[in-house]
Amino acid sequence: MRHKKKIIAGILLLIFFILTFLIIDKRIRLNLLFVDRYEIRGVDVSHYQGDIDWGKMADEKIEFAYIKATEGSSHVDEKFYINWKNIAQTNLYYGAYHFFSFDSAGETQAQNYISTVGSLDGKLVPAVDVEYYGDKESRKNELNRKAITKELDVLLRALEEEYHTKPIIYTTYSAYHDFIEGAFDEYDLWIRNVYYTPDMDMKGRWLYWQYTDRAKFDAYTGEEQYIDMNVFAGSRTEFLSMLLPSDDAKSG
Repeated sequence: MRHKKKIIAGILLLIFFILTFLIIDKRIRLNLLFVDRYEIRGVDVSHYQGDIDWGKMADEKIEFAYIKATEGSSHVDEKFYINWKNIAQTNLYYGAYHFFSFDSAGETQAQNYISTVGSLDGKLVPAVDVEYYGDKESRKNELNRKAITKELDVLLRALEEEYHTKPIIYTTYSAYHDFIEGAFDEYDLWIRNVYYTPDMDMKGRWLYWQYTDRAKFDAYTGEEQYIDMNVFAGSRTEFLSMLLPSDDAKSG
């Protein structure tokens, strides 16, 4: 009997390790069990998705898209202008995001975004992507956190002054705990968690949730076969309140 129990315990332990591996390797996507409760879904894209057929994309049961516009003080995503032009021909709601650089001034990063994107009237509020890149995370002890958060603050305030709304901060867990938590709590959060729902440890803190980086559609032909999927935490009315006033609304 004792030998039989050891065999069963061993089998259960093996199953546990296999399931854990499959979840970490994203072959089993537990997050898909949690997203059905959210009404509003959307994608975020960059040049990695290549040429995007936004007409096809609009048929993929999504309602919004965030498009990469800029990075650092001078880089403009090579597909931004064509994406920005073509998505305007669809019924999707859309906005532009900036990839924050740890190595350049917040003011010039803001100007890069503003001069590239221009007006956001009728569009989603600007988003700033704050995450580790390159070898930054492996060298985090060498980074000057105070200087980085200072420049991020300058960037966020400059965008708020230009667009009269607080930007959304997109971030990963590691970047959130290292740079955002306690310093930028007044900003709405767009959190990446491709393993479990952020309601488990950040309930009430997030507005957007990037729940998978493994979605696949036929609407693009880039080097990256996958696309990021996101949900909005609130109701449709709350989502629509995220749109900046249009020219018509201002004149009315």
